[in-house]
This record gives sequence, structure tokens and C-alpha cells, in this order.
Amino acid sequence: MRIGVLAVQGAFVEHIAALHKLKVEALPVRLPAELVGLDGLIIPGGESTSISRLMLEYDLASEIRNLAERGLAIMGTCAGMILLAREPSDPKVRPLGLMDITVKRNAFGRQRESFEAELAIPALGEKPFPGVFIRAPIIEQANDGVEVLTRLDNGTIVAARQERLLASAFHPELTDDLRFHKYFVDIITGSKS
Repeated sequence: MRIGVLAVQGAFVEHIAALHKLKVEALPVRLPAELVGLDGLIIPGGESTSISRLMLEYDLASEIRNLAERGLAIMGTCAGMILLAREPSDPKVRPLGLMDITVKRNAFGRQRESFEAELAIPALGEKPFPGVFIRAPIIEQANDGVEVLTRLDNGTIVAARQERLLASAFHPELTDDLRFHKYFVDIITGSKS
């Protein structure tokens, strides 16, 4: 199994390290040719306007859309979740429009409002998952066909799945808990249908 991690900007090194701990081949993706032969793709956190601009500049956006339409599994974390969305709340971001969600950028405010929270994610088991939120977005609306995986205590949606697409407002790559990455691998292999 080969999983690419979009490496134009953001926390791609940490995702690659997490996948290596799971004994999964992981490689950085910067150009369309590097998308060939992948079983999955992770779009990491970072600065969503920069990542969307670079995806267009390097002709990655249309190729990622084409691969997703053919069934490529994609996980987006933080900025990656914004880029997966069908509807952004910020006109400066050009999302891929793959996942039927509406996302609000920087929903919790500036960097100093970043926080951690223990999340109940039944798909990962009973043990709470350590959610790391850094200038995090939220899912304002999840439409039909989107499974909400977890919410904050106030009801705010912070992770969801739509078929082979997985999105989180938090950064699973910044924890030692590999269950979210393992869940993505299981989506790819079909053991989590």
C-alpha cells in the first residue's frame, strides 16, 4: 500500500512519520506525476489559502479531483478538511469540492485560541482520542451521505466521513495515537466500509 501526503505546505512530515509507524509506505506529493499509483492521499493541515493556490499552480487540483472520482481515498486534516469541502465559508479558498460539507475557517479564532480536547469517536473504539486544534475549522453543515464521526461537547462537528473521504478539524498527526491514521488505512483496504 502506498499513501501520498500532499507536501506543498503544512504538516506533511508528521503524517508521513505516523504512516511509517503503521508500516505503510508513505511519500511526499508535490507534482501530479507523484499521484500515480497511490492507494490514498492525505491533505495536511497548514494554511488553506496557500495550499489551494499551490495546488492550482502545480496542476494538482484537477488531478486530485479526477482520482477522487475514480475512488481514491483522501483524508484531509484541518486545512485539508477545508480543501475537501464542497462549500467554503471563505472566498479566498478554492476547495476541491469533493465532500458534501460546508466548512468555516479559523472557527475558534487566532493561534492563542488553539486547544486540545478528548474526543469520543466510536469508529476508533471506546478510548477518547486526543484532538489537537490549531486555528481549527469546523464543519458547519454535513449533508446527506456524510457520516458525522465526532462533535465537541457543544455539538460542533469536527470530523466526518463520506464514503472514501475522511475529514478532521484536528491534527491526528500531532499525537502519538495512531488510530485515526489506522482508520484511514482501513478505509483504503475496505475493512471499514
